[in-house]
Amino acid sequence: MNHLSIVRCGARICLATAVLLGLSCDSVRKSDPEPSASPTAAVQSDPRLPGIDTVDEALQQRLAEALASQGAGYIPRTHHLEEDGSPRFTNRLIEQSSPYLLQHAHNPVNWYAWSDEAFERARRENKPIFLSVGYSTCHWCHVMERESFEDEEIAAFLNRNFIAIKVDREERPDIDSVYMTAVNILTGRGGWPMTVIMTPDKESFFGGTYFPPRKGVRGNRAGLLDILGEMSRVYANEPQQVVARAQELSQRVERAAALQAGPGVPSDKVIAVAAQNLARSFDRVDGGFSGAPKFPQPSRLSLLLRYARRTRDRGAAAMVMITLDKMAAGGIYDHVGGGFHRYSTDAQWLVPHFEKMLYDNAQLAVVYLEAWQYTGDLSYQRVAREILDYVAHEMTAPEGGFYSATDADSPTPTGHDEEGWFFTWTPAELGLLLGADDAAIVSAAYGVTERGNFDGRNILHRVKTDSEVGGALRVSPKRVAEVLASARSTLYDARVSRPPPIRDEKIIAAWNGMMISAFAQAGWMLDEARYTRVAVRAAGFVLEAMRAEDGALVRTYREGKKGSTSFLDDYAFMVGACLDLYEATSDVAWLERALELQSDQDARYLDTQSGGYYLTPSGAETLLVREKPAFDRAVPSGNSVAARNLLRLHDFTTDPKWRSAAERVFAALSFRVTRAPNGFPLLLVALDHYYDTPLEVAVVAPLNREDAGALAARLRKTFVPNKAFAVLTDADAAGQQAQVPWLEGKRAMGAKSTAYVCERGRCDLPTPNPAVFQKQIDRRKPYPSFVKKSPPRLPFERAQ
Repeated sequence: MNHLSIVRCGARICLATAVLLGLSCDSVRKSDPEPSASPTAAVQSDPRLPGIDTVDEALQQRLAEALASQGAGYIPRTHHLEEDGSPRFTNRLIEQSSPYLLQHAHNPVNWYAWSDEAFERARRENKPIFLSVGYSTCHWCHVMERESFEDEEIAAFLNRNFIAIKVDREERPDIDSVYMTAVNILTGRGGWPMTVIMTPDKESFFGGTYFPPRKGVRGNRAGLLDILGEMSRVYANEPQQVVARAQELSQRVERAAALQAGPGVPSDKVIAVAAQNLARSFDRVDGGFSGAPKFPQPSRLSLLLRYARRTRDRGAAAMVMITLDKMAAGGIYDHVGGGFHRYSTDAQWLVPHFEKMLYDNAQLAVVYLEAWQYTGDLSYQRVAREILDYVAHEMTAPEGGFYSATDADSPTPTGHDEEGWFFTWTPAELGLLLGADDAAIVSAAYGVTERGNFDGRNILHRVKTDSEVGGALRVSPKRVAEVLASARSTLYDARVSRPPPIRDEKIIAAWNGMMISAFAQAGWMLDEARYTRVAVRAAGFVLEAMRAEDGALVRTYREGKKGSTSFLDDYAFMVGACLDLYEATSDVAWLERALELQSDQDARYLDTQSGGYYLTPSGAETLLVREKPAFDRAVPSGNSVAARNLLRLHDFTTDPKWRSAAERVFAALSFRVTRAPNGFPLLLVALDHYYDTPLEVAVVAPLNREDAGALAARLRKTFVPNKAFAVLTDADAAGQQAQVPWLEGKRAMGAKSTAYVCERGRCDLPTPNPAVFQKQIDRRKPYPSFVKKSPPRLPFERAQ
């Protein structure tokens, strides 16, 4: 086996999944990876770290000053501590603002942030790049840090033979996306931490995810130190083969990222195909799609809800409701504090990875609200409220923006970090806090046992209804409900005294846009002004504080420091947020801000030749490829969001340029979406909008918005996803009509609030009668391809 074949085989097999399952990796030749001499004798500028022969005292002083600037309350994240508690090692990452990079600032690894300095040094010294990509709340990132990056032997080998670069994927989604494509090509899967070895020209030749530190750990014969030794030798001894392999992989990455535009907008039939595909992968018992690990996938649920509305397919609605019910009952949901964890490690939604992500909770809050509108079931409204209250109380910065995430790991009473400890309970703890009788009710409702379901502790998950608990314990269901409500409050207060998981307090524009939309929609749907106020405050912060000198949005903000340039999704989600705020407030200034942001997005990201939008702005750093985001993942594609925004802008303004721009986005993605519709659920949500005739709904109130009362209440409770809506008063009529032409001429009938329901300028008779208005907004139009013949029914209905 020659070295080049080792590179290929090693990259294909040594992956996170194989490692975590304890599968062996025979692909890397057994060797004793002793540190090799530096390829050049160039003068190095390095801090005092293992494997570093020459220390730059000026740099060392600069890093010491950066460490001191962290403040008195700063706690170094490392086990390498001096007797006074100060860190033994400090690297260049101490100068960064990213919480993830700062977590690694005291590793003995000579980390660089992604920078010209790092690549110039790699070229000068002819060293390969070791790239590690992750995020601050990633459990397996923490594991690899503890096992490998805190290991002085591994650090010394890296420091002598590689230029090591750390990247926060949440700050630099472009780097993450390009190299994750390479890892997927090499291995067939991806994940974090992502590990890539590449040339100084940024071309990768080896990739994977988590690796254990040494051979034999976690059941594997090869570990990171073995792999580093082999890759260092391959790079030094067979440079031509490495370069050829890297260039070949780069070409494959370029081909994978290239979008082949179709002839036009995809047919609406692709929506039915996606629904059928989702039905085939649906878990009829526990909800969700496929097996473990199981992710919420809210975009798929949003699509199915719209499909159910248009087709009256009970099976589509059943898939949504079963999933939402099972998730809300499962351990993936925080029954004490509200909010969802990132995903479940099992198919039953019981044992999550305990990190909580802002983007998941933003999307899920909206899906639960839409499910309430669709069914009238108040349990969905309750979950949405609990999500939003959690974010308002625990994830909102003093300035008004929203923090990114909380960690999966939390400190135990013994001082070491343990996944999920903060969220779990024992019967003894419940008894001490609640008393024996109430603890028995809580234990019966939430499946708490002496044995536990997670390392001897209990993840709360709803196993019995109030009636079932009451029957088993001979108390009334009303009493059960009262005890559970009181217990949740008591447990929350007790949990506050525990050391909490680390919170990533960087504010990301895109994720804030998603959560602003959730609060704005909730404020409108639930008639809750407090939610609207949260949305308005957060939007004001992002649009004012998160700006670069040229007026562009920036990606991140933390403790007064602005991060790197923005990306497509930062603009797209903020445009959507402004549109939602306009509908929630009828303040035309939000529609004007949406239009301004959209114009700026077009100037910076639009592909004027083929349609659609690039991930990075024009003039940004060149990676292997300038990617045009396509697939909807945990965070939907900026192109999917943009397509829907453009249609909504058209609905409000009636300007045909916006609909034409949306058609160009659809065309740019049509080839891929037609071949793999399941990968584009939010784009299909936009396509559902495109093939509908959106309602233009105006409620004209004689004096103020509150006069809209009974009419607005009907619309709040009704699932009408494809609409443009405004409340019009005498005071704001002129401003709104200037931007929304179809509001012109709308008048109240006498002194009564009056509703107007129109379709592209053709209007029903205006009415002050809520019942008549309800009938007008209840209309549903089938997809054009299925006017005469409905699509095939999905194969089941909701279990009773």
